[in-house]
Amino acid sequence: MIQSLKRLRNKQEFNPDALGVFINPFYFARKGLYDNISIYASEISGDLLDVGCGRKPYRHLFNVKSYVGMDIEQSGHDHRYEQIDVFYDGKIFPFADGSFDAVLTNQVFEHVFNPGQFLDEIARVLKPGGKLLISVPFVWDEHEQPYDFARYSSFGLTHVLAQRGLEVVSFTKSVNHFGVIAQLTVLFFYKKLVTKKRFFNFLLTVFILSPITIVGVLLSRILPANSDLYLDNVVLAKKT
Repeated sequence: MIQSLKRLRNKQEFNPDALGVFINPFYFARKGLYDNISIYASEISGDLLDVGCGRKPYRHLFNVKSYVGMDIEQSGHDHRYEQIDVFYDGKIFPFADGSFDAVLTNQVFEHVFNPGQFLDEIARVLKPGGKLLISVPFVWDEHEQPYDFARYSSFGLTHVLAQRGLEVVSFTKSVNHFGVIAQLTVLFFYKKLVTKKRFFNFLLTVFILSPITIVGVLLSRILPANSDLYLDNVVLAKKT
């Protein structure tokens, strides 16, 4: 029973369905990321390095030869429940040149204080023609403080990738509909009202935040998209 509840919670946290509308305050952001990473996952094969892997929430989407999860040894959160295979010092990846066919880094780049070196390391461990799947916020709150250093527009992200020999193959602006307004509204109230008491947070999400999410879902189907205002960049790039 407990394991079933844990699996349900994990699914709704990273791959929310209709139930997630009522229990996940980050419904739009997480659904957008999952849907887009699912699409790009089919482009990834061979040996994959997941940089900033955490709990490896997207592991099951990738049909790869090997999947290595790496995270920084010291960061702003607890690693007890995560699935990290290799730690690194925040500077140099502990792998030889050309070790991987692909690199995944999801919602990590905004926490990197040395972005040039970080991308150099990704390019170094990639084989020629290897692929990078990266997601990074455009509009979002400061989080995991004080380890939150930047936001990237589509132009800025394309530019910094190109500087490191990583050519954009496909670019998606995740959640570029009215859901972005609903998500930010939910986020505002969540961060002002959330406590350390899980049951209270559950009631907060169900009775106060989920109605905002529901309205956002309905209006996102009616109102036009706006490609200039969106939550996340999701990008597939190739090492040139």
